Amino acid sequence: MADAPLTGLRIVELAGIGPGPFCGMMLADHGAEVIRIDRGAGAGMTSDAHDPLLRSRRSIALDLKQPEAVAAVRRIVRGSDGLIEGFRPGVAERLGLGPDLLLADHPRLVYGRMTGWGQTGPMAQEPGHDINYLAISGTLHAFGRAGEKPTPPINMVADFGGGGMLLAFGMLAALLHAQRTGEGQVVDAAMTDGSALLMSMIWGFRAAGRWSTERGTNLLDTGAHFYDTYETADGKWVSLGAIEPQFYAELRRVMALADAGWDRQMDPRAWGELKTELTRRFRERTRDEWIAAFAGHQVCFAPVLDFEEALADPHNRARATFVAAGGVAQPAPAPRYSASGTVAPAMAGAREDAAVLRDLGFAEAEIAALGHGA
Repeated sequence: MADAPLTGLRIVELAGIGPGPFCGMMLADHGAEVIRIDRGAGAGMTSDAHDPLLRSRRSIALDLKQPEAVAAVRRIVRGSDGLIEGFRPGVAERLGLGPDLLLADHPRLVYGRMTGWGQTGPMAQEPGHDINYLAISGTLHAFGRAGEKPTPPINMVADFGGGGMLLAFGMLAALLHAQRTGEGQVVDAAMTDGSALLMSMIWGFRAAGRWSTERGTNLLDTGAHFYDTYETADGKWVSLGAIEPQFYAELRRVMALADAGWDRQMDPRAWGELKTELTRRFRERTRDEWIAAFAGHQVCFAPVLDFEEALADPHNRARATFVAAGGVAQPAPAPRYSASGTVAPAMAGAREDAAVLRDLGFAEAEIAALGHGA
């Protein structure tokens, strides 16, 4: 395999939590050299050796309240392609590390900013978390069952899908622009914007009159009997996604659903009654018995696996979907490439502040002045 596709890029990551580190992880997984700046000697990756979000990069602990530390960061950034930070708007500027200064130092720099509400707007200075960004974007309203309260999909949609992953995309788009034009810029990645973007298909359904505001009554939100999870006789669960006619027909064959009532697949008025019957039938056999019954049939069916089961699943094992690094089971880098490799995950180890600074061209006296003497 050739080098990972981002080999040769250097990104500075000002330490944060959640989506910022996820963006840094993605860039590092695909070959970028990501240098994480931790805030003070007590912070850092040593205490986070079990966190996959911090894998495959080294860190430097610097007290950004000290002018010499800020100067060191500016020096490191001048030799880098990009920077990512996840402070509230204005904090980086107060630290002396805002985009105006850093782009003046390095006009080709791509400066990535990760926030919940964005750099502008009336909510920009408010605190918040994934659940709040989903709420204001209209996304959270769509998650949940009929007659029940909105249920957040943990923090997958705003923090990671609409946050860190979109920041990584924005960084790469801006880096391509900088390579082509010599012009750096700021990437304003907001989790409200990102979570809204991930709902694009649903907004399309709404515009076409195919999506109700009433939660849990639609094609993909557990309203339909053929797109839901079902409990089995042993208290485990299976998933069903038999949307297309050919898959629905095969579901009917496997489960002997011959009655004419099952012809009303796309009639929402029939969904409740048909779901009740499917619920009863799935409880008649164990999960493994249903796996065996559906084997070889094209139905869009899969068991709902827990963490340990997912690690042992034959398909996941065949694709090496999960790997172990530093004794920690974790998802492997994705996606895969036909000509390039990705970086084998390496977990955070003992701090190497002096060594990292030395590799970046700092002299011993400068390293000692930053509190990291040999």
